[in-house]
Amino acid sequence: MTAATTILISTGTIILAYLLGSVPFAVVVSRAMGLADPRSFGSGNPGATNVLRTGNKTAAGLTLLGDAAKGWVAVLIAIYVAQHFGIGPVLVAASAVAAFLGHVFPVFLRFKGGKGVATALGVLIAINPWLAFATAATWLILAYVTRYSSLSSILAAIFAPLYYLLGGNVAWRLDTSIALAIVIISAVLIYRHRANISRLMTGKESRIGGKKK
Repeated sequence: MTAATTILISTGTIILAYLLGSVPFAVVVSRAMGLADPRSFGSGNPGATNVLRTGNKTAAGLTLLGDAAKGWVAVLIAIYVAQHFGIGPVLVAASAVAAFLGHVFPVFLRFKGGKGVATALGVLIAINPWLAFATAATWLILAYVTRYSSLSSILAAIFAPLYYLLGGNVAWRLDTSIALAIVIISAVLIYRHRANISRLMTGKESRIGGKKK
């Protein structure tokens, strides 16, 4: 396979990952179920948490599954292409970041997307299920203890790269490109929570199950 062919296949795979990540399941599910556009109320964030504010748990659950599934599928496709054409984990890393950024900056919503927690989880599941399990468990424990969804997401994002370095790298061993992809995803996720961080510092952040302040 020539270098030009490798570049073409890799570019196509990365673009596909971005487009899959850009599918706005919060909007799609809400429209299908006759609910208000999630960008028109609450935080205005097209994600499962904001969809839950409608009181429709089924819609929120479907949004969560969809957002996680698109990250998972995008990376699985990249893994198959990388192994089939002998490209290596760099393609997987780039596609993982592309799928995540697709959710955060979706072309279908004029680049105004969600915070990416569910999509990041889907990406981690594809990279290594145990890495995803450890990260999700961290979120659940922190959410139970603190009752802050945003704080739990931020801390889970911080721990994810550490979990990879400490043993969540079985599938690809310790690969620099995969590690860098996880760091980038975590950094962007934390950045997307900057408003939540500000509210946490001023004591104005809403707790899980509590009324919005």
